[in-house]
Amino acid sequence: MKTCWLFLSFFLFHIASWAQAISQPINLGFEQVDAQSGRPLGWQIGDGGGSYQVVADSLVHQEGRYSLRLATVSSSRSTKSYGVATQQVPVAFRGKTLKLSAYLKTNKVTQGYAGLWLRVDGAQGQLALDNMSKQPVRGTTDWQQYTVTVPLTAEAQTIYFGGVLPAKGTLWLDRLVLTVDDKPLAQALPIPVEHFKAEQDTAFRRGSGIAFGQLSKQQLDNLAVLGRVWGFAKYYHPAVAHGDYNWDAELLRVLPRVLASTTLADRSQVLSTWLTNLGPIPACTTCQEPAPGSMRLQADLDWLTDTKQLSPALSQQLVYLRQNRNQGPHYYVAAAPRVGNPIFQHEETYAASATPDAGLRLLALYRYWNMVDYYFPYRYAIGEDWQRVLPEFIPAFIAASTAEKYQLAVLRLAARIHDTHAALSSPVLQHYWGTYYAPVQVRFVEAQAVVTAYFNDALGTTSGLQKGDVLLRVDGVKVADLVKTHQALTPASNEPVQLRNIAQILLRGNTTQVAVVVRRAGRELPLTLSRYPASQLNLAVNSGTPDPKAPAWRLLPGNIGHLVLGSIHDNEVSNIMMAAKDTKGLIVDLRNYPADFVVYSLVSYLLSKPTSFVKFSQLSTTYPGVFEAGPELTIPAAQSTPYAGKVLILVNELTQSSAEFHAMALRAVPGAIVLGSTTAGADGNVSAIVLPGNVTTRFTGIGVYYPNGRETQRVGIVPDVEVKPTIRGISEGRDEVLEKAVQLLQAG
Repeated sequence: MKTCWLFLSFFLFHIASWAQAISQPINLGFEQVDAQSGRPLGWQIGDGGGSYQVVADSLVHQEGRYSLRLATVSSSRSTKSYGVATQQVPVAFRGKTLKLSAYLKTNKVTQGYAGLWLRVDGAQGQLALDNMSKQPVRGTTDWQQYTVTVPLTAEAQTIYFGGVLPAKGTLWLDRLVLTVDDKPLAQALPIPVEHFKAEQDTAFRRGSGIAFGQLSKQQLDNLAVLGRVWGFAKYYHPAVAHGDYNWDAELLRVLPRVLASTTLADRSQVLSTWLTNLGPIPACTTCQEPAPGSMRLQADLDWLTDTKQLSPALSQQLVYLRQNRNQGPHYYVAAAPRVGNPIFQHEETYAASATPDAGLRLLALYRYWNMVDYYFPYRYAIGEDWQRVLPEFIPAFIAASTAEKYQLAVLRLAARIHDTHAALSSPVLQHYWGTYYAPVQVRFVEAQAVVTAYFNDALGTTSGLQKGDVLLRVDGVKVADLVKTHQALTPASNEPVQLRNIAQILLRGNTTQVAVVVRRAGRELPLTLSRYPASQLNLAVNSGTPDPKAPAWRLLPGNIGHLVLGSIHDNEVSNIMMAAKDTKGLIVDLRNYPADFVVYSLVSYLLSKPTSFVKFSQLSTTYPGVFEAGPELTIPAAQSTPYAGKVLILVNELTQSSAEFHAMALRAVPGAIVLGSTTAGADGNVSAIVLPGNVTTRFTGIGVYYPNGRETQRVGIVPDVEVKPTIRGISEGRDEVLEKAVQLLQAG
């Protein structure tokens, strides 16, 4: 939900161990140089698409033999590009303050600034950042020492640091020093490394060796019960929580015996013995049932007493485990610091093959299904009994014998939780949907697939398609039929956002041409379109922010302010609100994804008193499956006179996650009006899930509600005034939603 600054989207580096960092000192003085590239060893380079050069400079240096030189080399440099040199260090030490000092020298730095940057990341992204935006270096300067400082918290996992040049000109860096609590990094107190027994069990890293023949009904029942019991024990059993067992490996060992069971009694005995062998479960003195009023969602555990699945003895054993469950930290799951969404950890990727064998594919199903069953805050809003989904998908996962079939099975499963965050992206699926794109944007308008914009003006114009054309057939297939085909493979919280995502793949493919039929002015028109790689198109049009560098603020005729959050940055808010102070009204455009998290900094300018706008539900770390109701969050009031004009908020199906959270906060402004159409219905921080074959998906990890408990998931932000684009308006190049907002403000 919260976004990070520019550097979060750089690139992900392999994180070396702390022992390696000590045995191979960090090249902070740039004295170690790669002979082939001429760059300092160990430094990662972002060259702004070829607009920058990074080398070790032997002629200009503050001390020693070399400095690092970062310089513009292309006169056609885009204003969006920047050069960066980066080191990273895993956080395997303790401390409260992290400090980076270095000597900088610049030459003709214009259209931006030069500086140091220091960022600390945790499991869910950025925790702290100082990029010298408040002490920028510009022009031509001689060597001078600069320092950036950030807090170091217990959640920190990785440090990124170096030099950055979002500008034209040249920057030299030398004599970098990184300290923890003013002590050199090598002298920082190390964090003790805890080793778990589970890590020593590597028996199935390369595959399970399990294959399945034709499954009988008894065997399917056996596998469904095994999946439930395995997941329950994974999250409830103290020995598993302590990391004493590799629970994947234990599953693969017991699976053949469970599969071979011929009766419920036999199956229950196998499972009971298996659990008993984990050791005695100590009595829990703190395991109490939560008060009903404190819960937003109860655990889904009625099956523990289902005599059609479990023998009385096994049922009693599992109920005892529920009553004496793990109460401390958990090897496989933790709550994200300060937010509370689940972090799934120590999950083996089984990345040796993109097509895991049948045993690992079944493990993938069990892993995902149980994560949803115990840690998805909107399990109650799925719309069907999640218990029934597990046996339904067992044959599909076992039969998914290729990488494509396997990942499509995962995608179909993810689509069943009806969460727009439950996306799945991989090279395999990229090829399935197609690596070539038509140069036009398609959106569903008036329940029809309509050309609404161009990804490239020149290529869009030459395609023969015009804005307002209605797409009827693609390669001979009716659009309505394509929609039906894609629905089961398109995770989405509601129909508008599902159609949004389907529209984006209608014209994709693996050939450079596609035949279409469109309707224009009442006539059907056949066309053959050329398709192009993504690199030739601006696909950011689909996000609602075609140009992230476009000004966030403009003044419309009639003294009306228009603020687009897709390109706003937090340090601009005070100046924007100063410019908006005397306007008649303020239109906040959220038909995009906010470029920065400005909920508090922006909305506080609009309030005369502190105002609550949201409350969450969060997982119970001591009772898997339970989500507790959290307190309301409040936005502070303006420090001076609040903005006096009317506030209108524009939303549509592109308004998702952080955008929806911003819309909730803005809606709390007295008299504010939400205008447009229903949003994506996926608000809340996201939790990642990794499955065998190194397949990554995700879901919304915390529940988000209005203060009165009203839903946002699947429902979205429902507008006060519904306004949707029309085909005629698109043909005429009009923004009818914005026009309506202006009309309302002008009418008072």
